Amino acid sequence: MSSPSKAEAARGNVTVNVEECKGCGLCVESCPPKCLELAPELSAYGVHPARYIGHDCTGCGICFYCCPEPGAITVYRRLAPYKPVAPREIPGEQHAATL
Repeated sequence: MSSPSKAEAARGNVTVNVEECKGCGLCVESCPPKCLELAPELSAYGVHPARYIGHDCTGCGICFYCCPEPGAITVYRRLAPYKPVAPREIPGEQHAATL
């Protein structure tokens, strides 16, 4: 799986609750597009919390599932643009006349 190009919009967004993050780095290591990093500044608990770099998120949720702290990471997936579906016609099928 390749990461999206710079011209392509991110398909997701990640928020990290610094009050819950213990800075273990599991989310950073497991992120396929590498859009998470450990912040250089320390939190109130004396750890470097994870943070979203602001682009390239695919919305896969791997960071959420590997995080040992419930509530530390929230992943938001962006909805794909609506594409209207054309009615399907079956070849050889005839419709009844309308009255």
